[in-house]
Amino acid sequence: MTTKKIKNLIVCGTDTDVGKTIASAFLVQGLNAAYWKPIQSGLEDGGDRGRICKLLSLNSDRWLPEVYKLNAPVSPHWSAEMQDCSIETDLLEIPKHNQTIVIETAGGVMVPLSYNFLQIELIKQWNTPVILVARSGLGTLNHTLLTLEALRARNISIIGLILNGPIHPNNPKTLEKMGKVPVIAELPRLKSLSAENLLRQWQKEELRPSFKKFIKDFAV
Repeated sequence: MTTKKIKNLIVCGTDTDVGKTIASAFLVQGLNAAYWKPIQSGLEDGGDRGRICKLLSLNSDRWLPEVYKLNAPVSPHWSAEMQDCSIETDLLEIPKHNQTIVIETAGGVMVPLSYNFLQIELIKQWNTPVILVARSGLGTLNHTLLTLEALRARNISIIGLILNGPIHPNNPKTLEKMGKVPVIAELPRLKSLSAENLLRQWQKEELRPSFKKFIKDFAV
């Protein structure tokens, strides 16, 4: 009997505050995965890891500690500079774990980790497929298509898009046709952010063919 190989995935965004943490919580819960945010800029409320652990009531075996915990909620390279330190990318190897790890990056893919190293270069080194989180509304076409172009220029594997925000009547179709990538989920604004409401949304998304394919590939 063979054991299915555990696959990790990276959640990155087209910009800051596009909903990567909500999408990560959605995936961690639905896939019964572990969560890791290797670089955290801004530590209010325990940072994104603290918020996800509280939201999903994660046990200690379902999350991995940050490698860099930076105080200022700004670009990682600047936040590190304010603390008189630097981000050493050789310390950022993906840990081994007995579950799928959902890896949440900091900000957009072109965010600097230092003055000579972009986050997208770390994503390339990880050689792990990406789910791209984008806003659902006005402005998303430009930001998302540019980000897809940057990822493809580096031969980074893209699983699909998660669109965060009010359901849009045309943007998903346009992004699928022009970006040549599936929209695997659309996360509308929930009345309240809770594990229960995320689960309900997961069950709704399971009706989407592209989402079913994603689950088949990644569910443990």
